[in-house]
Amino acid sequence: MKAKIAVLMFPGSNCDLDTVHVLKNVIKVETDLVWHNHFKEENYDGVILPGGFAFGDYLRAGIIAAHSPAIDEAKVMLKDGRPVIGICNGFQILTEAQFLPGALLQNDSLKFVCKWVNLVVENNNTALSNKMKEGEVIDIPIAHGEGRFFTDNLKELEENNQIVFRYADEQGKVTKDSNPNGSLGNIAGICNLERNCVGLMPHPERASEVILSPKKTTHGRLFFESMMEYIGRRILQ
Repeated sequence: MKAKIAVLMFPGSNCDLDTVHVLKNVIKVETDLVWHNHFKEENYDGVILPGGFAFGDYLRAGIIAAHSPAIDEAKVMLKDGRPVIGICNGFQILTEAQFLPGALLQNDSLKFVCKWVNLVVENNNTALSNKMKEGEVIDIPIAHGEGRFFTDNLKELEENNQIVFRYADEQGKVTKDSNPNGSLGNIAGICNLERNCVGLMPHPERASEVILSPKKTTHGRLFFESMMEYIGRRILQ
């Protein structure tokens, strides 16, 4: 399948090259690293907003980047059904741009948290989870200081099946102890109603090669393979 992905670069992005590496060299997809002011949606089948600290997290995480011209371009992709993915800081940007509901607040520990966690897949019918099984447990790292998901409309998210990933224990049980940042409902990732916009706090690009995983897993690849599967289905429609 011929497809082309853009990974956006904002001032302060620091996971952009990692994401490009996984897409290009592990998943074998044509990928461009694109400065946010130069991004043109018509050139790409999907876009990823990577982790980091866009614009130094001034004012609050993601808010300045949410007003970049790149967001207007991504909005066209969103309406067109192409995948728009936000990882960590990218998730923060997507909520600030109101592509996704809710907000990412400071961790309840008031500290930066960097460690491997387990996710349980709640919805495997999205642009980032269709290669997974519902209830599957994913090994993946997190690295954030403002990753505590909050919303006034938890019931609505649950009713619309917009919760894609929750923090869980190794058996996939959602518990208080498995919540690394105090996120409401242990939420680690959500999607829009159309399922083509997904934001998550964990870092799949850091879990896509055996050499990086303490458990020798490559669960991170499933996220990017799901994105390509979603694009492939869309192209064939």
